[in-house]
Amino acid sequence: MAENHSKHPSATSFHLIVLSLISTLAAVESNPFSRNLSPSSLGLKKPEKLSHLHFYFHDVVTGKNLTAVRVSQAPTTTNSSPFGEAVVIDDLLTVSPDIGSKLVGKAQGIYALSTSLAEASLLMAYNFAFIEGKYNGSNLSELGRNPVFSAVREMPVIGGSGVFRFARGYAEAKTHTLDL
Repeated sequence: MAENHSKHPSATSFHLIVLSLISTLAAVESNPFSRNLSPSSLGLKKPEKLSHLHFYFHDVVTGKNLTAVRVSQAPTTTNSSPFGEAVVIDDLLTVSPDIGSKLVGKAQGIYALSTSLAEASLLMAYNFAFIEGKYNGSNLSELGRNPVFSAVREMPVIGGSGVFRFARGYAEAKTHTLDL
């Protein structure tokens, strides 16, 4: 681990630079586990497509059929201050606000609750795993901050698989119903 010494504030930076140079030099050597690929072999020369998906995300935190479960919490976490709590999710994605409507996929991943001492916000890291139509078997990955009481929240889409390979973009979240 790098240490920060107040007498020599540049010591940490120096070590990082040396490690970066060593990593760069190591990358020049041929490795049996890596090779150069052409962008066209990965489909990167194709024109980009813009997709607009609209679905409802059901995060069930109480009752018999939970889809979100707390897996850890800080010693200071309380009901009135959930700061430091981690939750694993396997939430339904449906075509309408009705949880019994057509299932198009699942939101699977984790969120940290609450990641701010000043407001209710989550750090969300999850995949939208689709099971319907041309998106069946494809995933979108999202990682970002979700200030839950804001009317509209924007989170980055950081990748995907299947038809969403190399995806980038953003997701907007709006709360339809909140039942505590």
